[in-house]
Amino acid sequence: MPWCFAKVNNRLAEVYFDETSKGPKIRNHCYVKIEEYKTKKEQKWIKEDTARFIFVYRKGKYRRVKK
Repeated sequence: MPWCFAKVNNRLAEVYFDETSKGPKIRNHCYVKIEEYKTKKEQKWIKEDTARFIFVYRKGKYRRVKK
């Protein structure tokens, strides 16, 4: 199951998704702390992904926030 970093409800999270014919479908997420990722590569991924992916999770549904 592929995953990426994202901001979910203004908190850093790992977002897990499935690839479908209509595009990616978010399955779940887990909140993480930035201190857990120490390498430069991981820090770069966090910076790039959180700039692109911002979601609101409410009532079991994900909604992407446009920037």
